[in-house]
Amino acid sequence: MSETRTYATGKRKTAVARVWIKPGTGTITVNGLPADKYFVRETNQMVMRQSIELLELGDQFDVLATVAGGGHSAQAEAVRHGIARALISSDPERRPTLKRAGFLTRDARKKERKKPGQPGARKRFQYSKR
Repeated sequence: MSETRTYATGKRKTAVARVWIKPGTGTITVNGLPADKYFVRETNQMVMRQSIELLELGDQFDVLATVAGGGHSAQAEAVRHGIARALISSDPERRPTLKRAGFLTRDARKKERKKPGQPGARKRFQYSKR
């Protein structure tokens, strides 16, 4: 385990999180605010902390994240993805545990684009037989 900061990027939908981890006391800062002030919903706070809590490293690392784009839920998942990647670059032996939990896989689902000649991505204009 190195004493310097470790950087990684996490993504989800259009949210992109830049995450730095360093040995510390377990404080998580997102966009200059404490994580519980930035992510108001408890589910988003829980999702964001999942990768650290899975390895039981909650009080060993300080996390600094800047996240942009997307909504609150996508941002929380992007931070989780970034933390998981940063934890692996600091210690590659953590990879199997995080991979099994699915925290390293980039969730590629995005909003489907609207197609020309239709009102939405899948919806069609009403068909009139007569």
